[in-house]
Amino acid sequence: MSRRGTAVAIALLLGAALVAAGCGLGPGSKVGSVDLTVTREFGAVKMTEASGEANESDTVMRFLEGEVDHLETRYGGGYVKSIDGIEETQRGGHPYDWFFYVNGVESPIGAAEVSLQGGERVWWDMHDWAATAHVPAVVGSWPAPFTTGWEGHAPAVVVECEGGGDACASVREALEGEGVKIASGSPKGAIRVLVGPWAKVRSDPTAALIEGGPAESGVYAEFAPVGGGATGGSSPGGRTAGGAASAGGWELVGLDENGAKARGFGAEAGLVAATRHFEGPPVWLVTGGTVGAVRAAAEALDADDLRDHYAVESEAGTVTPLPLRSGSSG
Repeated sequence: MSRRGTAVAIALLLGAALVAAGCGLGPGSKVGSVDLTVTREFGAVKMTEASGEANESDTVMRFLEGEVDHLETRYGGGYVKSIDGIEETQRGGHPYDWFFYVNGVESPIGAAEVSLQGGERVWWDMHDWAATAHVPAVVGSWPAPFTTGWEGHAPAVVVECEGGGDACASVREALEGEGVKIASGSPKGAIRVLVGPWAKVRSDPTAALIEGGPAESGVYAEFAPVGGGATGGSSPGGRTAGGAASAGGWELVGLDENGAKARGFGAEAGLVAATRHFEGPPVWLVTGGTVGAVRAAAEALDADDLRDHYAVESEAGTVTPLPLRSGSSG
């Protein structure tokens, strides 16, 4: 047989094999629905919200491309430059870029490398990252990651009650209402929910990242000694001089996108936030200066209050997204 004839025969055999295997040349079979949200300014401006079926060959980047009108990428398609005309930029010397979260957790790898399995909640947000380029976890994809797991880990969830009173039962009820089965003990890779006043919760090493500011925790909030407010009276991280805890209790302070103190909410304001220590599982905080503040935080565990927010302050039936906007002191 001639060389040309051999090549033709091989091509025919390969084609037959592909047909027999059902492989085809298309994107492959469907793996399930994926929810996509695209926002700006830490979730304050919504651009796109969609739900679609992902193929087995889809990545976060490929799915995004199929759901938005216009996408520009850089570095061989691994980095988002622009979504629907909103491009990375500098404003007043501050950098603005696109960041993404899968099931409420910042991905350690690029969007073109994250394969979709179906059931994910993917959130893209363009924001100022002058205060930190690393927000390890957010609350705005609730009920993920509790219902979805994180980075391939099964959704094991543990609620740790640190003096939270009846707020602990409220947290459990909110999770179980979403179909979450709360585990006992300390399963490896479990998502922990810490429920209690800041005076007790802050002893946890992951929760204590908040005292290092957004650069450490990705959370735009801190706790200051009662009476210190948002204008002074404490050293960075809400500690008194020398690092000792406040004898008079703690009150929540909201930070703006620059990481600066913007508003003192008071001791009765609760905080719902998420963070993560290195590559460990996400840790959610339902906390505040008092037991009443913890209760207010627990009441915010629903999609209406958390959706598209990085963290929230909750008090007297009202919810304030964090970070605050510059100049929003009160």
